[in-house]
Amino acid sequence: MKRFRVLRGFLLCGFVACFALAAVAQQGPTQAELDAAAGQGANWLHATHDYTGQRFVDLNQITPKNVRGLHAVAIFQTREYGPSQTNPLVYNGVMYITTTHTTVALDAATGRKHWEYVWKAKDAENYITNRGAAIKDGLVVRGMPDGYLIALDAATGALRWERQIASPKDGEFLSAPPLIAGDRIIMGPAGSDWGTKGWVGAFRLSDGTRLWKFNTVPDPGEPGANTWGKDPAVMAHGGGSIWTPLSYDSARGLVYVPVGNPAPDLYDNLRPGDNLYTCSMVALDVNTGKLSWHFQAVPHDTHDWDLTQVSPLFTTKVQGVQRELIAVAGKDGLLRVLDRVSHALLYSVPFTRRENVDVPVTTNPVHVFPGALGGEEWSGPAYNHLTDMLYVPSVERGCTYVKAKEAPVPAGKDLFLGGTFTPDPWEQSRGSLTAFDAATGKEHWTYHSGAPMLAGVCTTAGGLVFTGEHGQDFLALDARTGEVLFRFNTGGPVGGGVVSYSVNGKQYVAVISGYVSGNFGDLGGGTTTVVIFTL
Repeated sequence: MKRFRVLRGFLLCGFVACFALAAVAQQGPTQAELDAAAGQGANWLHATHDYTGQRFVDLNQITPKNVRGLHAVAIFQTREYGPSQTNPLVYNGVMYITTTHTTVALDAATGRKHWEYVWKAKDAENYITNRGAAIKDGLVVRGMPDGYLIALDAATGALRWERQIASPKDGEFLSAPPLIAGDRIIMGPAGSDWGTKGWVGAFRLSDGTRLWKFNTVPDPGEPGANTWGKDPAVMAHGGGSIWTPLSYDSARGLVYVPVGNPAPDLYDNLRPGDNLYTCSMVALDVNTGKLSWHFQAVPHDTHDWDLTQVSPLFTTKVQGVQRELIAVAGKDGLLRVLDRVSHALLYSVPFTRRENVDVPVTTNPVHVFPGALGGEEWSGPAYNHLTDMLYVPSVERGCTYVKAKEAPVPAGKDLFLGGTFTPDPWEQSRGSLTAFDAATGKEHWTYHSGAPMLAGVCTTAGGLVFTGEHGQDFLALDARTGEVLFRFNTGGPVGGGVVSYSVNGKQYVAVISGYVSGNFGDLGGGTTTVVIFTL
């Protein structure tokens, strides 16, 4: 009996030790792991894989030769019906996904649920969607439609803290995935089309306290304010919101922020000038929020052409000289690559259909490609250093613009457009995935889709590109030729993240499927669904 008690004691201690180790495993990722994420393939630690946003995974078990052997090993359906635009995160074999109000932790190999947390709204919700979370030091951090920023325990799903950082009464809501660097959560609200005044801020990881704020639409007297005309009241509703992923140059301590359109969208009489920093990439000091430099893609925008992507950050040789570069893209359908040191524009190339882009928007209808729901939306390019190619998805959809005859009045909860834009019928929409030479912008190949391509793009050391179509298919393409090697019907539109990772040395690919948005048609997609594949 005594021997049994001793043995039982050892077993109990072993169980406790194992439990403690499991708990420690969920206390990361550490800052060192986040800094090194671009060079490994086991985890997917940021909405776009890593700080650089390259969406490149250093895994090569799945290749063009064996990719046809992929099969679905798990399907998990969330319980909340709503937009499926999220980007999964994977850390130490656990996948974290978000819907509008729900956060779920899954076994990344089996799809079995570990925990689920559901947020109950505490304020008005102007628009409901969520595009992902951020994870660091045992916390899962995300925004909510009612303006709350929350942190959950990564091991249990318990709420650790909550803080309302955005104002629904002013048209603000949180939809973008945050970026965490050091003790700072970098986040800003969406809401340009509701006449918000845009900003991005840093919040303390431990409790959500605000540390700094940068106005993407300046206050009177701030740099850039002279690009808004002479009426200071205009800037109080100037737009310039944040709704897509950020990137981070950890060596320089610079956060790159994509800034949305000015407001009112179409009635530009109220806002003469370039309207900084709307439709711009702004590079901010991560510690202070001070502006380092900026690039405005669309000065004085009149088409709702948000700048949506400020990644990948990458390094390649241009005419024999190694250069540090950044890709930016948006709803205007142009891919631009800039030098991160000199800030010079290296090249600008179209990645989708462009027509009537220079025709003024007036009270007479004008049809334009891309329209307000075209070009590059919430998922952006990927970069593969082995092929030295950028892979850019697109939405080919035009619309008809008509400017209002009278100035609109901002109302906070109502749209502040100053006119109308009527998208082309959904059935006429198309999409593509184009591979460009990263150093020159030369087109290598284009895959033309019969449906818009809103999904994330993932490229691998195995020579593949994984992505999806709104027509419900998950795709695997040869990274060098663009040949479609594998196709799988997920049962719903693919408009969220596509990620690859490894668990216990085995490579997996996961794709988000489900209802995407009323703005992008409805093919009957259900609740947000994760489909996990492996060989």
